Amino acid sequence: MTIRVTLDRVLLERRMSLTELSERVGVTLANLSILKTGKAKAIRFSTLEALCRELKCQPGDLLVFDTEGEEDEHQVAAE
Repeated sequence: MTIRVTLDRVLLERRMSLTELSERVGVTLANLSILKTGKAKAIRFSTLEALCRELKCQPGDLLVFDTEGEEDEHQVAAE
């Protein structure tokens, strides 16, 4: 189970670059890149709010709970 970030899809739909989003929300390009590639371990609510406001979307448009592979994780935990 993981939380996947779908920022790349939303940016593509909005025809907006990561650089443009960075300038609009005041978050560094490096931090947005970490978020976009799924390497972030956390996100501040204020950052999520700024992204949603600028991209005119809901948090659920940016974050997806992925249960794929859930059975494998339970099996490893049981062993």
